[in-house]
Amino acid sequence: MFDAKKLEQIAKQIHESMPAPVKELGSDVNQKVQQVIQGQLNKLDVVSREEFDVQTQVLLRTRQKLNELDAKFAEIETKLSEK
Repeated sequence: MFDAKKLEQIAKQIHESMPAPVKELGSDVNQKVQQVIQGQLNKLDVVSREEFDVQTQVLLRTRQKLNELDAKFAEIETKLSEK
């Protein structure tokens, strides 16, 4: 769901800001930081950018169809009121 490269960057930044003795533990700390970040992000109630963009397009198409139906309905109402 989240970009792995961005997670790696965040984990790297956290790892670099740690004290030297902790840094010396190496990739285990970096991997654990990534796991913790991923776990916390998964708990959030968010959607991916791709899913958001897809739903935005669906909403736009639905709104367009609704506007078309509103126009047709108004046209039918006008015709019926003229009779």
